[in-house]
Amino acid sequence: MNFQTAIKSGFKNYANFNGRSSRSAYWFWQLFVLIAANLSSAIFSTIGALFSIAMIIPSIAVGWRRMHDTNRGGWWSIIPIVGFIFALQQSDPDMNEYGPPAPPAF
Repeated sequence: MNFQTAIKSGFKNYANFNGRSSRSAYWFWQLFVLIAANLSSAIFSTIGALFSIAMIIPSIAVGWRRMHDTNRGGWWSIIPIVGFIFALQQSDPDMNEYGPPAPPAF
């Protein structure tokens, strides 16, 4: 998944905690939030704070789906170090209880 597709997917699934999110979709989303929050804070700190608040739910949702992609419960994403380590792991290539794997990216 490329950067633009990952951002569209993040907004499309704003509060979707079901299904799976690939490793690239998760990390591209995290990169987008980091860059956008810093740019908006540079313009005006209140805008940056509002943007960060608005991105809490979709960031948790993407992390939740990322845990599903590694065949783990989504609640692992709220434990900081453990969630980070699990987010680094490869996706489960097979169908799991959370759904089918993401289609291959070209």
